[in-house]
Amino acid sequence: MFRRGDPRLILFLTIFVAILGLSVLFPVLAPLSVALGLRPDQVGWFSTIYSLMQVLTAPIWGRRSERVGRKPVLITGLLGYGISFAAFGVFAHLGLHHLLSGLPLFALLLLARGIGGSLSSATLPTAQAYMADLSDAGGRSAAMGMIGAAFGLGIVFGPALGGLLSELGLLAPIYFSAGLALLVALFAWKKLKESRPQGAATRADYRPALRFAVWTFLITAALYTLASVGMEQTIGFYIQDQLGLRGTAAVQNIAVILSIFGFSGAAIQGGAIRPLSRRFGQIKLIWAGLLIMAAGMFAVPATHSFLAITSALILIAVGSSLIAPNLTAAISLQVGPDLQGTVAGMSSSALGLGRMLGPVIGTTLFQTVSQGSPYLFSGGLLLALLLFSLLSAPALTLRASHN
Repeated sequence: MFRRGDPRLILFLTIFVAILGLSVLFPVLAPLSVALGLRPDQVGWFSTIYSLMQVLTAPIWGRRSERVGRKPVLITGLLGYGISFAAFGVFAHLGLHHLLSGLPLFALLLLARGIGGSLSSATLPTAQAYMADLSDAGGRSAAMGMIGAAFGLGIVFGPALGGLLSELGLLAPIYFSAGLALLVALFAWKKLKESRPQGAATRADYRPALRFAVWTFLITAALYTLASVGMEQTIGFYIQDQLGLRGTAAVQNIAVILSIFGFSGAAIQGGAIRPLSRRFGQIKLIWAGLLIMAAGMFAVPATHSFLAITSALILIAVGSSLIAPNLTAAISLQVGPDLQGTVAGMSSSALGLGRMLGPVIGTTLFQTVSQGSPYLFSGGLLLALLLFSLLSAPALTLRASHN
């Protein structure tokens, strides 16, 4: 897939390690919050503020990468990510040693997460714009699939690594994430070549970024992410309740099922996307992905065994893996080289909006309606998106043919 020195490999490793560093925190946030005397709703605000700041700042970073180059913006995002995690760890350390507590502790932790969301939002849109710079139109979906595969693998391995590191202390995964981000920034600075030629920045015409097709794809990205994250936030509770498990047994079964889910998605994005996109095109694969993912969502409430739940989640992973890279590629193909950072930032902002709202909607439905309701809601939303996309098809096809 990669040649030695291929900048795509460096981007793949950069995104993989960045997401690995983020996901190692998943197993320790709950026990750390208890040790710090924080309420669950306060911990929820850490994710909300992180996603909110990404929504607000990702378009800014995307446009900035057009003016100053991809490499410095990517490195800025990695450095901000590392420094903000280090600050979070320092404040938590003070809390564990009773030097900070209550509202001041919560405010400082929230500030660290907000700064982290603001700066780390430079990473994904810049990586997407980098990949667009390095790929032609025919290989755009495959290039974006590499980023998706890096995400998937980072999420698969991160929690397991976080569990191992937590044996050294609750703050060990946090400091590990900070150090890893700084090392990746150094690696990117030394190895990654700038994809924007010197003097390439121009006074870009932003009208193509406001096309109907671009906004249609952005709406699809936001709502598809909302449906996906709503499932991800509740599926662990669903698995343990349906299988009648608690404690270590529940953790082990959830980990295995989610690992299979993650590997299924990464395999599709890393291997099958190129031939499929070349044969069918982005729009048809988005339609197929919405239909397959909706089928998996509707299947979840009818599952009550390990094998059945895993099978439903594999369907969701396959559908999601058809949607994500082709959606990103379709947005990218609507504009020329001078707007790749701009639309990548807009895309990241749309994804952040879905990540911000998805957990609230999913957990509320799970707690107040029924255990199966988040998946029925997500399935219905995905079918509505499919109908919306089909009705918009003439305009989408017309615009795509102009690039």
